[in-house]
This record gives sequence, C-alpha cells and structure tokens, in this order.
Amino acid sequence: MTEKFPTHNKELIGWVKKMAGLCGPDNIVWIDGSAEQKMLLEQEAEASGEIIRLNEKKLPRCFLHRTAIDDVARTEHLTFICTRRKRFAGPTNNWMPPRRAYEKAAGIFRGSMAGRTMYVIPFSMGPVGSPFSKIGVELTDSRYVVLNMLIMTRAGEAVLRQLEKGDDFTRCLHSKAGLNISKRLILHFPEDNTIWSVGSGYGGNVLLGKKCLSLRIASYIAKNEGWLAEHMLIMGIEDPHGHVEYIATAFPSACGKANLAMLLPPEGLKRKGYRIWTVGDDIAWMRIDSDGSLWAVNPESGFFGVAPGTNSHTNPNMVETIKHDTIFTNVLLKPDKTVWWEGSDGEVPPEGIDWRGRSWKPGLLDADGKPVLGAHPNSRFTAPIANCPTVSFRMEQHHGVPISAVIFGGRRQHLAPLVYESFSWEHGVFVGATMASERTAAQSGKVGEVRRDPMAMLPFCGYNMADYFRHWLSLGRRMTKPPKIFHVNWFKMDNQGKLLWPGFRENLRVLEWALERCDSKVGALKSAIGFIPRPEDLDLNGLKLSEGALEKLLEVRSKDWVEELKGIKIFFQSFKKDLPAEMWREYYALAERLRSRG
Repeated sequence: MTEKFPTHNKELIGWVKKMAGLCGPDNIVWIDGSAEQKMLLEQEAEASGEIIRLNEKKLPRCFLHRTAIDDVARTEHLTFICTRRKRFAGPTNNWMPPRRAYEKAAGIFRGSMAGRTMYVIPFSMGPVGSPFSKIGVELTDSRYVVLNMLIMTRAGEAVLRQLEKGDDFTRCLHSKAGLNISKRLILHFPEDNTIWSVGSGYGGNVLLGKKCLSLRIASYIAKNEGWLAEHMLIMGIEDPHGHVEYIATAFPSACGKANLAMLLPPEGLKRKGYRIWTVGDDIAWMRIDSDGSLWAVNPESGFFGVAPGTNSHTNPNMVETIKHDTIFTNVLLKPDKTVWWEGSDGEVPPEGIDWRGRSWKPGLLDADGKPVLGAHPNSRFTAPIANCPTVSFRMEQHHGVPISAVIFGGRRQHLAPLVYESFSWEHGVFVGATMASERTAAQSGKVGEVRRDPMAMLPFCGYNMADYFRHWLSLGRRMTKPPKIFHVNWFKMDNQGKLLWPGFRENLRVLEWALERCDSKVGALKSAIGFIPRPEDLDLNGLKLSEGALEKLLEVRSKDWVEELKGIKIFFQSFKKDLPAEMWREYYALAERLRSRG
C-alpha cells in the first residue's frame, strides 16, 4: 500500500492510517483539487464503467452514472444519530448508542476496500478560511464520490494547508463495500464530530459534506457555538436602484426551493427592473454579526438537484447551469449520448437506455401494467454553482450576506394563505416549528396526510428538536435586528382542485411584499395567524387570476385552523417535557385568537 502523506497534521495522519488499517485498501491517494488529477480520475472511472462520458459537443465535460437499483435515495430508516443518551437525539431521529454503532459498522468496513484505492478528500464547507466555514476529510473508495465532492465542496490542497493550522475537522469515512442494503448504515456521531457511511453509492448517503456534515453534524456544532445550520436557500433580490436584500427560505421537498432560488422576474414586474442573485439552493449557515443582524453563507459550491420536472419553464437558469461540467445520475441515456428525464425539454425520445441500464421506449409497461420510467423519479444532477447565470457575486464573501427575511413554506391545499408574517421572532419560531406539507399522489402514504417538517429540518437535525427550537429562540434574544419571519403557500387550491396561484416566476410578487414589510413600506391586515397582505398591496400587474382567487388565497378560516391545532398538539406532545414553554405559549395564544374571532 502506498503511504504518502502531504501534510504535517499528526491528528489527520494518525486517523487516515487507522481507517486504512480497518478498510484495507491497496493504495491511498490524496485529492489535491487539480484539474490534472480530476481528469485522470474521470478517465479511470470511465474505463471502469463507473461513469459514461456524454456527447462532448452538446454536453461538454459531462458524465452519466447509474446507482444500484435499491440505492436511489436517502435511506432514512438506516440513518442514525449516535449519542451517549437517547434523549440527546430526540424523538424525531433514529438513535443508536455510539459503541454499538461503531462496532456494527466496523464489521462491515473491515477489509471493504481490499483491491481498491482509498481516496482522501480534504474539503471545506464554505469559503476556505472563513469564520463561517468548517473543514472535513472524507475517506472513500468511490471515484464517483470524489468527482461529486470536487463539485459540491472546496476540496484539495488549499484546504489541507488550512488544516495545518489546527486539528479541528470532521472525520468522514465512506465505503461502497458490497452495496448491500442489508449492510447499509449512515451513522452520525455528533459528540465525536464523525460520520460513517457504508454500503451505499447514492449521493445523499455518501457525499458526506452535504446533508450529513452541513446539516446533521453542523446543526449540533451550531447549537454549541451559537449559530444556525439550516436547510434553506439563500437568494438576493436587487431593486431598480441597485440595492440587494437577501432572504433565507425553508421548504420541505417538492415545494420548489431550487426554482425559487434562481427565478426570473415575471413579465409584469420587469418594468421595475428586479434582478435575482442566487447564493444557494439548499443549505444556509447563519451567524449573528457585529451589527446585531443575521448573516448567511452557502457552505456548498454546487447543486445536487432533482432532474425530473426541471425544464426551461420551471427553471430556465438551472437548464443553463447543467449544460456543461455536470454529473447526471440515474437519467435516461439517448442514442446521441445526451440525456433525458420525464418533464425535461424537447420531445420524448423514441428510444434510449433507462436508469437501470435497460433498453427503453415510450409506452413501455412493467409486469403490473405501469409505465416504465426512463429516469428515476429521484434522478439527479451535480453541477458547479459557478455555472449558474444568476450566481451571486458574494458567493465567496467570508462574512456572507445579511438576511432581511426568513421564509417558511409548505404544501397546503386549503389551510395556509398565500403569505403571512409572524407577529414576532418567538411567534415566527412557532410558525417554523409547526410547518407542514400534505402528501401528494407522487409520494408514498395517504394522499392529503399532513406531514410535520419543522423548518424543513425533520430528517436533518442532528440533535433533539426541542433543543433546536430552544436554540432558535435564544438567537432571537441575542439579535438587535432580527429578520422578519414569514410563511408562504404556493399550493392553495379551489374547490375543483386547481391551483389558485400560478407560482414559479410570479412568486416574486409575494417576496416583494415581504421585503417591503421588512422595510416598513407597506401595510397589512392583522389576522389570527399573523399579518396578511391587503389585496392592494400585492403588485399583480400583468397577472390574470380567476375571479375571487385572490380573496381565497388570502383567506384565513378559523374553523380550519382550530382543526390544525389538534395536529400541532399531538406533535408538540411527542417532545414531552423537553419542549420549550414558549412553544406552548404561542400555541395557546393562537387558540385564543381563533376563539375570539369565532
């Protein structure tokens, strides 16, 4: 085994040696971030069949990868928070004692890299050297992981040099092992600043800088250090005078987060000269700065987006972003070595190779008579954020961007209005803690079932969510200029099941009202749940809504919200005595406001 250690960090060297002793690789290769090494890795991965090079003229420097058919998404039931006490993980996480977790996983890791190379990836989440940033080192036997991490993080020599200044780094160990789902584990050890992932090759389980470090481990670190690690997009909205205000927005899956992060202004607002700046589409790390306000960075340097449904109507900027230097996963391969997925641009191809590697054509049915999809519903693309036409010039700013508004949202067909503003920071935390979405026909489970997803962090909070709510409350008390908190719902429907709001570009009209509220430029009506726009305060120029649609979009029906309180109570009770008293105080205050309004 080749042992070359391009670092003087004894802690790092010792850990790499120990993990190599466990996994037994034939070689160790350190990732330096150079174009030459990346090209060599691409050639090796192509030769081994791990990736397929796509049409160089139409999709320059792009590749296709296929995962195992039972390894296509995050395996939440095999994802654990491993803390000394179960209470520290809380009721919303799977828990396993650290000693048991290490022993169980070590049995799978032992000898798993025999005949393979162990790649050492020093990476920074956030700009290298920024006070916001955290360093991790991922050990992996997957070239696919290396190539994705080179897109999603700042990886290589510069990070290694930064790590020479200290021993503080997240220890990330991954092996494909046998890609056996019965031997698959994604383990987080917050108290040890360690992540172990074995038996998977899917990005969400193996790109350990992403959800594993940037949310599960980082949220725990953030609680201890006094900041926030959130599942949020960050976007800037530039007004005609060149002033840019930034918002951070949290949505559960299937609610259009990436589309919002890089939207194009609607035709009706183009006269105002708005411009959108994309800072990030998925994760925000936020700290209180010396001015007493909240500042945020996107710790990632790439997009790991869902392909199906992405097209020039839903997200034209993303379509431009993925035209080069992109890795596609589990999409259809067309005969001309380009790719396709359900809901993409252009006509349906007459034939191709599907995400499983089998011949495909339109109308193909499986044994149960169901359509065979060309691309998996969770097929992905990994693309550099630098490709995005709307990428913010402040992406690499070490202090990030100031956040004027925090916006929560969910998919509610009849309950929540188009937008409302919380009464206070404490009330806003309650709004975020109780946010929910209803299952759609495309999701497993009962259609219409309400799924609680506080701050869109339910699968990603690395500690007890009751303490997480308490942490949010404490930050509000520390800020002299906290952002205003809003809730949006693009998915309200009429009695015929049709969407009342067109969404997509038109959502800027709602964001405009929110920012004007932050700047005290516009009024609002006080309802039982929060401040609601007056119809005349939303700029609907050029937008044609059906008759009575705006009234229904802004309607707050007390009867429906009283019913909602029942679900909130059950959710809150799951935290038992750990839930902060402030959350119950807001609950009863809402109940009283609804009662008094009949």
